[in-house]
Amino acid sequence: MPDSRSTPRFSRRWLIVLAVLIVLLAWWLMRGEPEKKAPEFGPWQGPVPVRLTEVERGDFPIELKALGTVTALNTVNVRSRVDGELVKVLFEEGQRVKAGELLAQIDPRPYQVALQQAEGVLAQNMAQLKNAEIDLDRYQGLYAEDSIAKQTLDTQQALVGQYRGTVKSNQAAVAEARLNLGFTEIRAPIAGRLGLRQVDLGNLVSSADTTPLVVITQVEPIAVSFTLPEKDLPPVLSRVRDEQRLMVQAWDRGEQQLLAEGELHSLDNQIDVATGTVKLKARFANTGERLFPNQFVNVRLRVETREQAILVPSAAVQFGARGTFVFVVGDDGKVKLRDIKVAASDGAISLIESGVEVGERLVLEGTDKLKDGSEVQVIDTPPGELARPDAKAEQKQDA
Repeated sequence: MPDSRSTPRFSRRWLIVLAVLIVLLAWWLMRGEPEKKAPEFGPWQGPVPVRLTEVERGDFPIELKALGTVTALNTVNVRSRVDGELVKVLFEEGQRVKAGELLAQIDPRPYQVALQQAEGVLAQNMAQLKNAEIDLDRYQGLYAEDSIAKQTLDTQQALVGQYRGTVKSNQAAVAEARLNLGFTEIRAPIAGRLGLRQVDLGNLVSSADTTPLVVITQVEPIAVSFTLPEKDLPPVLSRVRDEQRLMVQAWDRGEQQLLAEGELHSLDNQIDVATGTVKLKARFANTGERLFPNQFVNVRLRVETREQAILVPSAAVQFGARGTFVFVVGDDGKVKLRDIKVAASDGAISLIESGVEVGERLVLEGTDKLKDGSEVQVIDTPPGELARPDAKAEQKQDA
């Protein structure tokens, strides 16, 4: 007869075994297929597709670049020189004016009255002077006949001198009154373009006002002020001292559009010790008024022009730990890494002093997979085509 105490232990053992089998079966069903390893790519196989350019010879301008500010050649704040009511405004805002053109007028009546008063006083004193001079002539005749004393003649001479001084003072008063009357007509002192009107018709204006009626800026010609570091100063100074004319170009902020061309006009007489720069000023005719006062521009000062120099596109020039180099393509279709010396660059074209010869072929695009001795395949595509991810797919479809 079996022992009743062993039956529960036997049942629990089988239950544990059954649970383990179920877990193993579930793991087997959920395992799935083993993961596929991603293919490993080695170095580039076969010729590298590249686009080429040739070393050429041409003229290259050596330019110094700087940031500049357009400044009006002359700026005038037009104010009244006399006090009174503004009765006429004869200009439009933004108008071009000539020197001497009438802009506004102040009520002239008080100054007309003052002129009449001064002229009246002058006429009165001139009459007194004339009478005194007649008496002086009479006294001189009597004195010659020994009919009057010398003191009487001297007194009359002093009186004539007094009236003459008074008349001169009266004449000055008349001139001053006439001048003030002329100041009631406010005229443009220079030719230029007007700004916004600051004082409206009917207001009282004074010679002590700090607010101008209007501002005139001379925009033809116009100037551009800029600075250069002192290390760039020697070639500029040598040409200025030789009285050579240096061309200056003004470009927009993005350096995409040429605004105007002018020439260097003047240099400051000292270097700013705080910044180590020197101030320069160029002058532009500005006939189209493309330069505007206080406008920021990019300045290019042409120091010299290298004639028949060796030129390559800047995109072909590479930079690395060994310095500046290019990939030269030989007749065997393989590239050779060659060190070069770049003298100057304008961003698009580089001037080469040594390292390459005219007519040699250089890799322009596709240099990222190249090394010394790599075989290349020349692809005749537009610039930038090799950099597109879908370029190879398009080439396969065409094939």
